[in-house]
Amino acid sequence: MTSFVAVDLGATSGRVMLGTVADGRVDLTEVRRFATGPRERAEGGLRWDVEEMYGEIVAGLSEAAPADPVSIGIDSWAVDYGLIGPDGKLDGDVRCYRDPRTDGMADRLRQYVDDTTLYGITGLQYLPFNTIYQLLAEPPGRLADKTLLLLPDLIAYWLTGELGAEVTNASTTALLDATTRRWSTELLDRTGISAGLLPPLRQPGEPIGVGPDGVPVVTVASHDTASAVAAVPADGERFGYISCGTWSLVGLELPAPVLTEAARAANFTNEAGIDGTVRFLRNTMGLWLLSESMRVWREQGHDIRLTDVLHAALREPPFRSIVDPDDPVFLAPGDMPARIARVCRDTGQPEPTSPPAVVRTILESLAVAHAASLRTAARLADRSLDVVHLVGGGARNEPLCQFTADACGLPVLAGPVEASALGNVFVQARTAGVLAGAPVSAPLARYEPRGERAAWQAVARRLAEVRP
Repeated sequence: MTSFVAVDLGATSGRVMLGTVADGRVDLTEVRRFATGPRERAEGGLRWDVEEMYGEIVAGLSEAAPADPVSIGIDSWAVDYGLIGPDGKLDGDVRCYRDPRTDGMADRLRQYVDDTTLYGITGLQYLPFNTIYQLLAEPPGRLADKTLLLLPDLIAYWLTGELGAEVTNASTTALLDATTRRWSTELLDRTGISAGLLPPLRQPGEPIGVGPDGVPVVTVASHDTASAVAAVPADGERFGYISCGTWSLVGLELPAPVLTEAARAANFTNEAGIDGTVRFLRNTMGLWLLSESMRVWREQGHDIRLTDVLHAALREPPFRSIVDPDDPVFLAPGDMPARIARVCRDTGQPEPTSPPAVVRTILESLAVAHAASLRTAARLADRSLDVVHLVGGGARNEPLCQFTADACGLPVLAGPVEASALGNVFVQARTAGVLAGAPVSAPLARYEPRGERAAWQAVARRLAEVRP
């Protein structure tokens, strides 16, 4: 067996995973897990404690060292960055994408470039926290003489001393040209952002440098969704995917970007994948709604276990209330059950008043949003779908998987759960020459659509009514 280490950072927890490869199979073992959530500072704003994360990562690498790994790869969420000063040190905090500092930055960017031109260059959906908006929110002069490093690149820099930007994560910044996969000189010129701020680009599979104990650090698909999609065990092209965790990333894998006005109007994004592929997808708020609800209930003193409330949700009446998971009211941390109840009230629907009723609303709302995004993606890309692969932590959520199959009218294959770590190891193992084809891991769970198509179509129409 040959071993590799995957550092896989999510927006609520991080993992150091050991991947062993033998006979085309990848087995993952969790070496270390730690919390990563953002923290509110006394002076205001949400920050990531990246130094604490780095300490946990180094500790995890030390624990994995006896396995004699061939290399280390790092993936994380997108858009957030640290600034490296001329002295080589981190300058200030790493701000969280949920921080409200980007309010109004979209209008400011429109002073330099209109929405259609921006989409034609970057192919990126509008999200208020894209890196370009965060940069516009920086105080005057703060970017001077700095180097921007997205989070996986920052961790790699601390491990190796080497600066760079991996392309799949760079594609989420709204500064990368979706066609050339290079930094867009046109956007830099229009916005006045210095080209010197952006480091050289790296491709998945390229060496970065030498890390702790002399173990090489290798570039992987450092956007966690890109790694997750690389791990999708799909045959052929007629599949959709849902990388389901804090966010649900819902879409298709394509050979080229879709840069049409219809794709822009539908708010679909074209992000870089491995081997020149494009992740044509739409971001949906995902299980953030559920995890925030669980946090609030626990803080209120309710003794609620996730498995129990999921089973109880199945006993609630179906299709009572539907919300748009992408409503901006759900973006920031806070009292999610109260927000869901308020949105239902404001849209003339029954308010869910118990945890099972809230969870039923969340799961059905996510399922119908998944289905709507897949239908739209298939239409915009002129592609038919036979199956949906649901990967990530959401693959453990049996009611959500079944509801998604019902809403899509297609089979859902759930798994692998640790898809980002698996894709991370896959790129490393392929680079090392010990794995050629797609990685094989745990068996998949299959969910067949049930005969409730008309009811789900009616719910889809309700989602369209409550969406802006």
